[in-house]
Amino acid sequence: MRQSAILGVCRGAIGASSPGPPRRAKQVTDSDVTNWYSSALAGSARILRAAPTPLPILGAPPARRTRLSALSLPPIPDVVPAGTVDLLAPANPGAAYDAFLADVATTLRDRPAWQEGDAPLPSLYISHGAPPVFDDPRWIAQLAHWSASLPKPRAILIVSAHWESAPMMLSAAGPATPLVYDFGGFAARYFRMTYATPDASWLAERVRRLMPDTEPVHVHASRGLDHGAWVPLKVMEPGADVPVLQLSMPTHDPDRLLRLGARLRPLREEGVLVIGSGYMTHGLPSLTYEHMALNHVPGWSREFDAWAAEELARGGVDALSDFTRAPGMPYAHPTVEHYTPLFIALGAASDPSAPPTTVIDDFQMGLAKRSLQFA
Repeated sequence: MRQSAILGVCRGAIGASSPGPPRRAKQVTDSDVTNWYSSALAGSARILRAAPTPLPILGAPPARRTRLSALSLPPIPDVVPAGTVDLLAPANPGAAYDAFLADVATTLRDRPAWQEGDAPLPSLYISHGAPPVFDDPRWIAQLAHWSASLPKPRAILIVSAHWESAPMMLSAAGPATPLVYDFGGFAARYFRMTYATPDASWLAERVRRLMPDTEPVHVHASRGLDHGAWVPLKVMEPGADVPVLQLSMPTHDPDRLLRLGARLRPLREEGVLVIGSGYMTHGLPSLTYEHMALNHVPGWSREFDAWAAEELARGGVDALSDFTRAPGMPYAHPTVEHYTPLFIALGAASDPSAPPTTVIDDFQMGLAKRSLQFA
């Protein structure tokens, strides 16, 4: 573990300003930062909500829906026991993920697959997290239960907050696509993780043919999957046996992203899972000691999340597009790349104005993990 990197990241967040009257910044020491995360989960227990109701089984005929609904997974824990793990400096990095691989991963790998003639798969918006996901048994269970509610996709196309490139580009399409370790300060194990998915060349060609001449798509010969893609997918598809392709985000303009998502909509009818990967609130510069150590949810995070949930429920696509006027802005998204992948998933939905299914709606370190499924 590179402790100096963690200390630098934490001090940067803690020293930042947040909404409200000016107040004196808390003076912190190295030992403060080292110890805060050991007590963070005790605070998390006060904010995490109960597991959501079971998800509807989509994209499979009745016989395979019955098999999917019969999958046996451990329940989602209501809380993570206090002191079980330090998310940023765990004693045994990835222990929760190892337990998942031993107890649950085979069930997900062997679940019924989408077949030609099945109903379209949904599109998803995922608050994706970072390597601490692998040390959070609740988050792992949430993603695993979500995946178990869906047929195993034929392929996955994902647009992540962490690849902004215009004109549009696709990640390397060959087998065993490399990973991009676009983070710092975490345990060495996370920089050695792999996710050797099958060849996705056919999907790259399919995506290129779906785009108009005004949206050329280039295949990057060596660009791998960044953590906005591979971190959640290592839980949702732990066998690495589904082709995965990443598409860069060429703009943050909601209308253009909605049109791009609509272009990708036919893929859902072909068994391809279309995912926008971001984070419903991502105001890292405004996080304070109380937010990070005790998971106290700042007003701007709770307000933006509640606003988004309300607008999604009423089909307020125009309001969602005008997000700079939303409660909690600009603190909820000082930069917008973690919010705008939502419009890829919305555009790919059969009816962008229809209310989605909310799959995850709790908080970690004060940030909203709201994740959504669109029919």
